[in-house]
Amino acid sequence: MTDQQRADTCPPWGRAKMPQLEAFAEQASAFTSAYCPSPHCCPSRASFFTSKYPTEHGVRNNVLNSMALTENLADDMPLWSDALRESGYKLHFNGKWHVSKDKDPEDYGWEQGVCGRLGSAPEQREGAWDLYEEQGPVNPGHRQPGDIVRPGYATWHAYGVQEGADEDQAFADDAVATIRRNADSNQPWCHYVGFIGPHDPYFVEQEFLDLYSDDEIQLPPSYSDRLEDKPNVYERLREQVWDQLSEDETRQSLKHYLAYCSKMDRYFGELLDALDESGQADNTIVIFCSDHGDYASDHGLWCKGIAAFDSAYRIPLIARFPKRFEAHPGTNDAFVSLCDIGPTILEASGTNFDKKQFTGRSLMPLLQGETPLDWRQSICFQCDGVELYYTQRAITTKKWKYVFNGFDFDELYDRENDPHEMTNLARKPEYANTVKTLCKELWTFASSVDDTPISSYITVGLAPNGPRSVY
Repeated sequence: MTDQQRADTCPPWGRAKMPQLEAFAEQASAFTSAYCPSPHCCPSRASFFTSKYPTEHGVRNNVLNSMALTENLADDMPLWSDALRESGYKLHFNGKWHVSKDKDPEDYGWEQGVCGRLGSAPEQREGAWDLYEEQGPVNPGHRQPGDIVRPGYATWHAYGVQEGADEDQAFADDAVATIRRNADSNQPWCHYVGFIGPHDPYFVEQEFLDLYSDDEIQLPPSYSDRLEDKPNVYERLREQVWDQLSEDETRQSLKHYLAYCSKMDRYFGELLDALDESGQADNTIVIFCSDHGDYASDHGLWCKGIAAFDSAYRIPLIARFPKRFEAHPGTNDAFVSLCDIGPTILEASGTNFDKKQFTGRSLMPLLQGETPLDWRQSICFQCDGVELYYTQRAITTKKWKYVFNGFDFDELYDRENDPHEMTNLARKPEYANTVKTLCKELWTFASSVDDTPISSYITVGLAPNGPRSVY
């Protein structure tokens, strides 16, 4: 699992140069409509490990800061790895956790190697006043290319050249060593490796930047969108923050982001090589994914968060299975979720589990070329803000995306005719029935995952069609 890697950087699109992943994908199934439930780290990672949505597992936004709505998974919340461990698997964990403030992977039965973003780490005090006092007054100095200057905050550097080793190299080295140690083990194992890249800021070694020429970096079609028909916070983010970057600086940011993806490919290749050397590759399921995406200059925005565009929610999901599973290599356009990975692993490993325990579903039928008649025809999203609180719920079908914004006017996009989500149709009267239908489907899903994003009180019941429309 990489961090903040959008789907189109990976096969079959290949926007980033990732030769290891491209070779891997030739033997694997790539899901081209894979999505995360929430567009930032902790809720999405918690969904991965529990196969449930944020309103079910309890992690509503990032946990290691003073604005956390909750700090831990709900009490007695099962993880799919519990069933795997109980069936005899040894669990290994490397890399980024970022799921709970008070519990680490070892508290859930994982053997911890080199890890990061643990709840027990003392440095995780985002937004604490004592840190501001320690750091003292801000001296913005002279703005350099790629800088975002924010009065009263430290200057944020969008991109640069990485000097020296980083955490991801330590994660990869330890993971490779663990794979080698397991080579002679008779005990089945599951190994999770979570990298920090290509998360912002985009600092990467020169050797990866050299893979890209400046001339090949093109701004996306939606870069011209001034966001005037969308929620004001979207427009504010662009105007106040990201418009500080010139077009040339934006291209450099994009170059550094893509190069960062190429660096992640290097690490992924190291893991695959170690697996091949161990002699266990033919008996091992390998899955490549990310926790969420990055706007990467779509609509002039960067990072992730409240803007409900596909680039924040759409993720890579590529799975290679041993031959005996008769999985079909190639692409699959069915709607799938990060929540589906756990049940898939459990079914493939022959582990007994209660399918009703999870909101996600096993992907095994899809991998074997069969699409169940009741497979989802839409996918829903939940966001309650990052470190600022917003209520946002969204639903995507092949044709439409509808976004309920409790803090501003809603959004509706025609995905077939407007794939870059440029024109918001939500307030046009001729689309009222479309909005009504999508609202009903969104609330139907909400009722199944313990989600009550609005109440009926007069000042907050702002959906154009409220939850009673389900009935």
